[in-house]
Amino acid sequence: MTAPLSEFITSLTMLLDRCPDEPRILAEGGALLAKLVARDDWLPDTYAQPHPQHYQQLLLHCDPAERFSIVSFVWGPGQRTPIHDHTVWGLIGMLRGAEYSQPFTLDQDGRPQAQGRPVRLEPGQVEAVSPALGDTHRVHNAYDDRVSISIHVYGANIGAVRRSVYNEDGTRISFISGYANQHLPNL
Repeated sequence: MTAPLSEFITSLTMLLDRCPDEPRILAEGGALLAKLVARDDWLPDTYAQPHPQHYQQLLLHCDPAERFSIVSFVWGPGQRTPIHDHTVWGLIGMLRGAEYSQPFTLDQDGRPQAQGRPVRLEPGQVEAVSPALGDTHRVHNAYDDRVSISIHVYGANIGAVRRSVYNEDGTRISFISGYANQHLPNL
């Protein structure tokens, strides 16, 4: 494991050991993540390789008690997610490239409605999601000609959490994402 990632894990573990409320986790954890993604020299190449057809969610670390997980999202040129939720708090830190996140709410019929303008994340910036703040969004690589990488931290083992994808017509599809690197050990 690289020193910056190890330091982040230790600091986040110490924060969660104090049993703070969600706003404090997002504020203090967000500051810790901003420090981690402020430099781009620690992520091993194994966790930075794009897939030619879809984005990849690669597990970097899962807390033994599953209080949090850290993943590398690797976006190939032009790749995007469907509209989806998380059901737990999350922090997204931009490491390399850029991405857009379009927030959504669901109308009375369950159809997703875009809320405001997409948020562009640049290297070093951090954004939070949670059911309390707004948990549904669609994300895409801001570039059509290069890879972008963001580091996500979630308040659970996100690869094992039952979540939902929302189609434009309101159809809701349940899924569990898993990890693209389930065959590789944690860093």
